[in-house]
Amino acid sequence: MARLYGRDYTRHDLARRMGLMEQVAGIRLIEFADGVGRGVRAALLRTGSGLSATILIDRGLDIYDADYRGAALAWVSPTGPKHPAYFEEPGRGWLRSFYGGLVVTCGLSSAGAPSVDQGEALGLHGRISHTPASNVHTGGIWQGDDYVVFIEGDLRETRVFGENLLLHRRIEAHAGGKTISIYDTVRNEGFQRVPHMMLYHCNFGFPVIDDGARLVTGARSVMPRDDDARPGIGEYDRFTGPIPGYREQVFYHDIPAGSDGYVTASIVNPGFNGGEGLGVYVRYRQRELPRFTEWKMIGEDVYCVGLEPANCLVEGRAKERERGTLQFLDPGEERSYHIEIGIGQAVA
Repeated sequence: MARLYGRDYTRHDLARRMGLMEQVAGIRLIEFADGVGRGVRAALLRTGSGLSATILIDRGLDIYDADYRGAALAWVSPTGPKHPAYFEEPGRGWLRSFYGGLVVTCGLSSAGAPSVDQGEALGLHGRISHTPASNVHTGGIWQGDDYVVFIEGDLRETRVFGENLLLHRRIEAHAGGKTISIYDTVRNEGFQRVPHMMLYHCNFGFPVIDDGARLVTGARSVMPRDDDARPGIGEYDRFTGPIPGYREQVFYHDIPAGSDGYVTASIVNPGFNGGEGLGVYVRYRQRELPRFTEWKMIGEDVYCVGLEPANCLVEGRAKERERGTLQFLDPGEERSYHIEIGIGQAVA
C-alpha cells in the first residue's frame, strides 16, 4: 500500500479521492529553456512523501537535483545542467560540465582519472554522462496496491572500430516512498572484448553535509588514495563547515556486505533543522560493485561528499589494467547493477 500523509491507502482508497495519481505522485517531462542547459530534456519525479528529483534525459538519464520536504540533497556545481554539445573530453575537460548532481554515471569503458591506456588517451570519468537517451518511456503502474513511477531508456557508447556498449536504465520510485532505485543493464553489442568500468558518482551537499555531519559505512578498513588524503585519515568520516583552500581527499573503503549481499553507506546530520536530523544512504549489491570510494571535498563553493560504488578504483583505466583488476565484457555479455538512494539512517 501507499503510505501518504501518515496513513496507508489501497489503490481503491486513492481512486475514490482523486481523478489522477499525478495529483500526489508521478513523473512529468520538461525541457530546459535558457543558457547552456537550453534544449536539455528532463523529467520531474515526485513520490508524494516529499521526495522529488530531476532526471536529465539528455545527460545519461542521470539525476540532477533532488530534495526531501524542502531540504536539498545533492550538491549542484556552477556549471548547471549543460547541454551535452558542450562536452570537452580531453584530460579533465569533463569538469567543465560536471553539474554535481545526486547521481552521475561514470563509464562505460573508462572511468576515473585521465590516463593513456595502450596508446589511447582517455579523459576523466568517460563519456556516458554526456550521452542523450533514446527509446525513453515514462509512466506509473499499479502493482497490486503499490503505485510505481518510472522512467527508462537506452544509452549507447560506441565508435567505428571500437566499443559498442548499450546501457538500458530504469529509474523507479514508489508513491509514498522515500527511495529512488536505479536498475542498469550494460551489454556488449559488438564483436570484440572491451574494457568495462562502471562508477556511480553520488554527490551529497548542503544541508545534508554541514558542520557535525558524519559518514557511516561500517568499513573493515579505510585507505587514503594519495598523500593529499593521508593527513585526513583520522577524520575521513566527519565533516565541518567549508574550509578555505581545502584540497580534495579521497578514501577507499572496504565495506562488508550484509546477509542479503547489499552494502549500505549513510551520511547523517543530527544537527539539521535544530536537531530534527537528516540522513541519506546509498545501497548497492557488492558482487556487482565491489569497490567503494569516498570523495571528501569540503571547500568553499565545492562543498560536498561523493559516495561512489564502482567496479573499479578512481585512478584511471591504465592503472586498473596495470593492477590486473580491469574488467571486460565479451561479445554478447551483459552486467546488471542495482543502486538505491534513500532518506533515513539505513545503518546503525
